[in-house]
Amino acid sequence: MLKKIVAAMKKPERIWFFCSRRGLLWWVSDKKFLEKVYKLRFGRKLDLNEPKTYNEKLQWLKLYDRKPIYTIMVDKYEAKKYVADKIGEEYIIPTLGVWDSPKDIEFDALPNQFVLKWNHDSGSIVICKDKSRLNYKEVLRKLRLGKKHSGFWYGREWPYKNVEKKIIAEKYMEDQNEAEGLTDYKFYCFNGEPKFLYVSEGLQDHSTARISFLTTDWQFAPYERTDFRPFDNLPRKPECLSQMLDICKKLSENIPFLRVDLYEINGQIYFSELTFFPCSGFLPFKNPEHDIEIGEMLNLPKM
Repeated sequence: MLKKIVAAMKKPERIWFFCSRRGLLWWVSDKKFLEKVYKLRFGRKLDLNEPKTYNEKLQWLKLYDRKPIYTIMVDKYEAKKYVADKIGEEYIIPTLGVWDSPKDIEFDALPNQFVLKWNHDSGSIVICKDKSRLNYKEVLRKLRLGKKHSGFWYGREWPYKNVEKKIIAEKYMEDQNEAEGLTDYKFYCFNGEPKFLYVSEGLQDHSTARISFLTTDWQFAPYERTDFRPFDNLPRKPECLSQMLDICKKLSENIPFLRVDLYEINGQIYFSELTFFPCSGFLPFKNPEHDIEIGEMLNLPKM
């Protein structure tokens, strides 16, 4: 905890995130909170009247594009049903169990390998490759902490506000072509059109993880983040890329912006999650001009 506090103090916006994630800034309105954090993060005023950059427009969408279906779409449990109805059950990673609290988890009923995660949080995932070596005490501690996290309070991402928190167990998935875990394919979709994606590997270890933005015809895109190293060479192209793009079009239809996250595991596409606000709308582009360029792809709906 002390390390997190020290790290937060080095960047003022992290203090706001740190306090807000714990519900300490409940008295600050969503608009005021976002204006404050945006100014601290980017060094300029958040323009909600005429937003131009991608990150600005995501903040606008947080405040003014609030459809109830979005809550279902960000809920990692409910989203499975939603996506299955859209594209088919065969793209869904099997669910092994659902519980309201860590103490309710039926470990004896789970297979030797499985994955545990909260339906509202992305940082408290537990990957079990061998149940006989599982540190149950540490797993329960991690999940108890995960329950306190909130995507809504952290970055005022409205869809998370009313998610009913649940722990889900999923089948452990392994790709014979991947030695270091699964590769994520994250497609940036604008009104039903995937414009580009990024590929990520090794996100379990931030120091060695790699992320690169790619075009939909599998060339390096010019965009680059400041917080991850890019790939030295083009990552392996998924066999089902064309089918992935079709899935993205169906899932993002009539939505101003949606990031559709998919896997390709042993030649089969699987759904990962849906994201409305990557990096909570504070994505750190290495070249600020790219924030404007991508912003031009995002057409905001009328209020």
